[in-house]
Amino acid sequence: MPDTPRRRVPNWLRLLILVPLARLRFLIILGAIAFVLMKWDYLSAKYEQMTYTHQSEASGDHEYFCPMHPSIVRASKKDKCPICFMPLSKRKKGEASDASLPEGIASRVQLSPYRIVLAGVKTVPVAYHTVTKEIATIGTVEFDERSLKNVSARVKGRIDELFVNQTGQLVKKDQPLAKIYSPDLVVTVESLLSARKAGSREAEDNARERLRRWGIDDKQIDKILADGKPIQHLTIVSPINGHVIKKYPREGQYVEEGGPLYDVADISTVWVQAQLYEDDLAFLPKDTHDPKTGLAEGKLKVAASARAFPGRTFNGVLSFVFPHLDQESRTLSVRFELKNLDHELRPGMSATVSLQLDVATIATLPAGEGLQIRSGQVLVIPELSIIDTGAATYVYREDIPGQFDGIKVELGPRLLGPNREILYPVLKGLKENDRLVTTGSFLIDAETRLNHNAGSIYIGGSGSKSASPTLPSTPDNKNAKVEAALKQLLPEDQRLARAQKICPIDKPLGEMGKPVKIMLKGQPVFLCCVGCVKSAEADPDETLKKVAELTTKK
Repeated sequence: MPDTPRRRVPNWLRLLILVPLARLRFLIILGAIAFVLMKWDYLSAKYEQMTYTHQSEASGDHEYFCPMHPSIVRASKKDKCPICFMPLSKRKKGEASDASLPEGIASRVQLSPYRIVLAGVKTVPVAYHTVTKEIATIGTVEFDERSLKNVSARVKGRIDELFVNQTGQLVKKDQPLAKIYSPDLVVTVESLLSARKAGSREAEDNARERLRRWGIDDKQIDKILADGKPIQHLTIVSPINGHVIKKYPREGQYVEEGGPLYDVADISTVWVQAQLYEDDLAFLPKDTHDPKTGLAEGKLKVAASARAFPGRTFNGVLSFVFPHLDQESRTLSVRFELKNLDHELRPGMSATVSLQLDVATIATLPAGEGLQIRSGQVLVIPELSIIDTGAATYVYREDIPGQFDGIKVELGPRLLGPNREILYPVLKGLKENDRLVTTGSFLIDAETRLNHNAGSIYIGGSGSKSASPTLPSTPDNKNAKVEAALKQLLPEDQRLARAQKICPIDKPLGEMGKPVKIMLKGQPVFLCCVGCVKSAEADPDETLKKVAELTTKK
């Protein structure tokens, strides 16, 4: 069977499909070349990081590593760290460095100036500020239990007249409430008059005492004796100023001795019962109360407001802290005592209560323990600088320009600054004037967690001459870094370090961060990093000789 001739592609199809595909391949190749040029620094550093374990196999007994990035190990001292481009330090094979990072530093991040601007990184100093604590809660207005009084019949009889005959009526102290006819009262008064006529002192005293127990005072008893006429009704009076919250009897009703007549309440002072969360318990006084007044120790001042009176403030004090928490809501009940002389706050209302605590008050409470206080101000940091992992709290401190260290810190409770910004007091980990990253801190933390290297990373800008033209990189200011590192030393140590200038083992002081101070035979020696400590201590005489030469060298 003869071969079927191959069908030729029409010219119009060639022009429509094949020619654009050929040109598209050319554009893809150009794009790939441009991408490699743009990312050359990143790709080269990535290659170094991925292959360092194979390149670290060296001959001999020694190897070279980067003290700033311990994961970088090389066979030759001529090589440099691909991350920070610093010279390498020497150590024996299999010997781990004493510390990959200085004590207290969890991670270290280096940023080029361009990357700092790109990420919007901003820093603020750790400083003392005037702070307050505000605790706001919602409660219910209730009667002051100490001002509730029950008016009862002290004698058995019949209610002939009710002077106060409706619930809610206002009454004053000693105001007549009801009149009771009592046969027992008549008999006792007649016994009193008969004892007076007979001159029986003992019988008269017995009758007087019985009348007193029924609420008849000596002035009324003397009037009965002066008139010489027995009384048939006992008048019940109000024991306090207040209003009737419940009326029990009706006119003509017989009551037994001790039977309830009225419940009277004084609302010139009211309570507000509210709940606080466990986070705020440290701002309350200890759970002890005055045995006489029942008030909580400290008497914290509070301000309350009610929806019925917008713009009005009612002042009071914290009067009681309950000794147990509610198991379901995990809240603690507290009681506030408010003055209510005009009876504007009424039981049953809802009220918003706010506690404003200044530094002097906080210092006397459990929340004040461990705070660094000076001249009425507290050492605090802003909320934006805090990275909370749940297990620990970190901040990023700028030690030298472009270098940020992750510091584990202990912080106190949330406070408010002068402009109501959220601040947290520093308990451990930081000191005054440390510069912390605020804006951009979460970006630095994200870069640290995404990088697989141990301890440190370098982000952006290698400083090489082959930097990408589309992503320009501003070279780091080496002198500024060195000066910032030296300023972290004490004034006397700064003077000695500036006189020495060079590490006797390796490189200029300050290029590797804050110089490390050691004592050799009673003399201070400054090293560029912790990686030089063992070498310096191995031959103290030689090290001191080099330091003397460096110090005297002009």
